[in-house]
Amino acid sequence: MSSARGLPVLVELVRSGVVESTHAGSVVVLGPDGSVVEQSGVVDAPILPRSANKPLQAVGLLDAGWQPPDAHVLALATASHSGEPEHLQVVRRCLAAAGLSETALLCPAMPPLSSAAAAALLLAGRRPTPLTMNCSGKHAAMLACCVTRGDDVAAYLAAGSAVQRAIRTSIERLAGEPVRHVAVDGCGAPQHALTLTGLARAFGVLATSGGNEGRTAAAMRAHPFLVGGTGREVTDLLAGVPGLIVKDGAEGVYAAALPDGSAVAVKIADGAMRAAVVVLVAALRRLGVQAEVLDRLGSAPVLGGGVPVGELRCRRARS
Repeated sequence: MSSARGLPVLVELVRSGVVESTHAGSVVVLGPDGSVVEQSGVVDAPILPRSANKPLQAVGLLDAGWQPPDAHVLALATASHSGEPEHLQVVRRCLAAAGLSETALLCPAMPPLSSAAAAALLLAGRRPTPLTMNCSGKHAAMLACCVTRGDDVAAYLAAGSAVQRAIRTSIERLAGEPVRHVAVDGCGAPQHALTLTGLARAFGVLATSGGNEGRTAAAMRAHPFLVGGTGREVTDLLAGVPGLIVKDGAEGVYAAALPDGSAVAVKIADGAMRAAVVVLVAALRRLGVQAEVLDRLGSAPVLGGGVPVGELRCRRARS
């Protein structure tokens, strides 16, 4: 990584010694006190963190009065889950605890992210539903919060609703900056734009605080599988780095923080997720983290004929 402001971090796809393609992006690394340790690219312009915002949204729901029945349900509220049976069971339990059914979910019907779960669904002759969509845990939690508050559950996705206003307030508090824009995410819920620095700062607060932030972080640490699923990098990172809080977001976003408050936020310009993982690992190593999972995810193999013939690797940008 480069510490020069404005120069992007680069991830090269190298096959048999030849650079085949390059992914450019931005990354910021914060120390325990929130100061910038290193940065590459543009870190002070708004981006849409997508699902990397989910842990912050979960804190907002707790701040608004939501009382999840257990830590499993809270972990699922932060998840982009793979739609495996364990995930769907927890979403159903969240809804049932609020006296709701799956019909209340207004996220779109989508197949599970897990290829095995998606195949099992089709083999059983069933169609994708809102329940199998990866954001259904967040949506169930939003609905349950509306029930707790006595709000209109039919309006839970409206940006001006009480529950969504509460979420925005909490996100701004955690990030230490105003939300720059509010868009509509792929799941239909409001999506809040932050700078990369603000996103990293929010994760640092999440990883070190008590109260609702601490509850959310503890649930993610205790239940890595529920935050992602089988074979997912986010689950492997949560399980493989003690005390880490980490969340992926669509279009090449990752955010993470260590127990001392050191934090990282990554955005790959073209949305390549495997490039985002490589940069995240490099940033965590910059903070001194050593773990087997980082060795495994630090470069992404490129296969030819079923065998490795190249890899994705992070390098410093040059002026």
